[in-house]
Amino acid sequence: MTLSTRNPGAAALALAALLAGTACSAPPQGLARGEAIYDTCSPCHGSMGEGTQRLGAPAIAGLPQWYVETQLRNFEAGYRGAHPMDTVGIRMHSMAQVLRQEGDLESVAEYVASLPRADLEPVLAGDAQAGAAVYAETCVACHGPAAEGMEALGGPPLVGQSDWYLLRQFQKFRMGWRGTNTGDMFGMTMRPNSMLYTDEAVVNAIAYVQTLN
Repeated sequence: MTLSTRNPGAAALALAALLAGTACSAPPQGLARGEAIYDTCSPCHGSMGEGTQRLGAPAIAGLPQWYVETQLRNFEAGYRGAHPMDTVGIRMHSMAQVLRQEGDLESVAEYVASLPRADLEPVLAGDAQAGAAVYAETCVACHGPAAEGMEALGGPPLVGQSDWYLLRQFQKFRMGWRGTNTGDMFGMTMRPNSMLYTDEAVVNAIAYVQTLN
């Protein structure tokens, strides 16, 4: 199935029709159900969750199930994807709205977590040595010493993620496109941290994270 990525409303309606049409005959909740639902995610995120930069869609393969579930719920609730300038977030907000059948959100998150992490090529040029200091000063507390993420604090893993996407999310926090809703506790933590550094310093920190992959 191929869905239009230019029209989030049409994509969401198509997903809703798919889920409604398969509600009675759907496989049990779990990996099989998640794989079936993921068919609607692949036009943006790639068949193996490797992401698509031109669409602003991140690599999601191998992300922890808890984090994928949290972000889908954040999109569903409007904690993410509510800013009128965040077209990528708006698309995800629309898609998350139709994961209404009990267990569907958890199933697709489980399937995404089961995918092997993508082998991503860096597109940014930063100073990893300078970035190590930035990471140790601010990032390590929530994202862990190896950028492996910390579930207890809501900090996602940064390893295995595209460098362009990490920079873009940092910019979104700084501009207030993310992290302004009190329902998003981790986002509320990230927003003030995003104001501490220039893009150059962030690119350096991301370059350091890339050495941890």
